[in-house]
Amino acid sequence: MEQSIDQPAILFTAFEPSGDDHAAAVITRLRNAYPKLRIYAWGGRKMQAAGAEIIEITGDDAVMGLPGLAKIREHKRINANIERWLQQNRIAVHVPVDSPAANFPVCKLTKAAGARIVHLVAPQLWAWAPWRIRKLRRLTDHVMCVLPFEQDWFRSRGVEATFIGHPLFDESLDLEGLDRQIADWPRGEQNIALMPGSRPSEMRKNFPLILGAYIKLNNEHRDMRGIVAATRQEIEPVLRDIARDAGLEWPDSLQIRHGSTDAVVRWCDLAIVVSGTVTLQIARQHKPMVIVYKLGRVVWTLIARWLIRTDYITLPNLIAGREITPELVPHFGGSEPIADRVVGLLEDQDAFATQVRELESIGKVYDEQHAADNAAKIIARYAGLEPF
Repeated sequence: MEQSIDQPAILFTAFEPSGDDHAAAVITRLRNAYPKLRIYAWGGRKMQAAGAEIIEITGDDAVMGLPGLAKIREHKRINANIERWLQQNRIAVHVPVDSPAANFPVCKLTKAAGARIVHLVAPQLWAWAPWRIRKLRRLTDHVMCVLPFEQDWFRSRGVEATFIGHPLFDESLDLEGLDRQIADWPRGEQNIALMPGSRPSEMRKNFPLILGAYIKLNNEHRDMRGIVAATRQEIEPVLRDIARDAGLEWPDSLQIRHGSTDAVVRWCDLAIVVSGTVTLQIARQHKPMVIVYKLGRVVWTLIARWLIRTDYITLPNLIAGREITPELVPHFGGSEPIADRVVGLLEDQDAFATQVRELESIGKVYDEQHAADNAAKIIARYAGLEPF
């Protein structure tokens, strides 16, 4: 729909389920503050429910695992659609959400169209591609950071940046509601959560490892119970197929729950988790974890180890600036080292309690921030709206 150009409008672009989550919270805040503000999006269903006018649904391919070449063609098609849309619709601010590889080409289009660009979730150039800072300078007016050390890193390199907090910490958990939800869930002497990630490629690489670790632990601790936290109901058959293809027999003591990650974290004593944002959901409830991410040895030796510039890779350790949770990243071996790290925590009360305290300290970093509110205020300022 063609619009008049005398009123500001905001465009969000998100291409991952996590981006849909982050953007939806900010859109809700903008909607509450400016009920008549026009907000458009290439994004997901949560953004739509929050009040954005969705031009095209994105992110489903991230869940279903669109192959590489097909994904490239898909993004080229999306970029062409955005370019045509911009010819008829003027926007004041473009908010690219995470996914820098997908969003940078869109930023070129919106910058050429005269929009201000405010990144929600900073591209992690500090970790793997610091030389791309020049590209970011050209394609941003402001970067909104969700990790506390990022603000100074970007500012010292000539990029305007603000630490806004993290959406995961914005709202208090309803612990009583979670307790009611898990009241009839099975419990054992040890309750272990398995977090396999949300992307199909991650699950295929990592789920056999963490499932194998659970099987080994369960064989040695027969009263152990486990729950796999799946992001969506459609993921359950995928996980069972992955287990079968890996030759692993699904234990009777292991269930799957979908769409209830916070409840699974509340239920568990400890989590075995694939590295990603979910580690902060676990940290938020101060539950100890062992973090893993499988990577091919050849890829790591020839490429990745030369690109990654940080001492740590997982979010809790990056925020703390030291190893507070065991991180097997990259992990080249089998399930046994993962199981050994879990046993180490379960059998060493001091190590278990120390990790709990360290995770509590991470939460304090976010206590004074409200990410959605801070982000909405920054976006509104660049759109020329009255402050709220």
